[in-house]
Amino acid sequence: MRKYFFLILILGFIGYAGYFFADSVTPYVSVADARAAQRNVQVKGIPDDTVAPHMEDGHFVFSIADEETGETMLVRYKGAKPDTFDDAYHVVAIGKYTGDAFAADKLLIKCPSKYEEEKGKARA
Repeated sequence: MRKYFFLILILGFIGYAGYFFADSVTPYVSVADARAAQRNVQVKGIPDDTVAPHMEDGHFVFSIADEETGETMLVRYKGAKPDTFDDAYHVVAIGKYTGDAFAADKLLIKCPSKYEEEKGKARA
């Protein structure tokens, strides 16, 4: 009897932990899927000039384009413009689509020029 109690307790804990872990995973989605998502997602895009990057009410506002479809999306990041944004090749925005824009909690800036320079130095 005691053996079954511990087994049920362990299975319950695993189920509980799995449920909350699955909720914390943030999947990569396309621009179109980000608009339809009901939870936080990651969207990878190329910075484009549909909206000139600017600060607006404490938010850094810019737009990204989906690499495959070319569809654009307005992004509002609560924070200052990242230093490496002007050199960005890709931007990953993590957040949720609300209203007319993607509200990003985090930004990951992909800047290949830095790594290309380091490769050149390593070969020389």
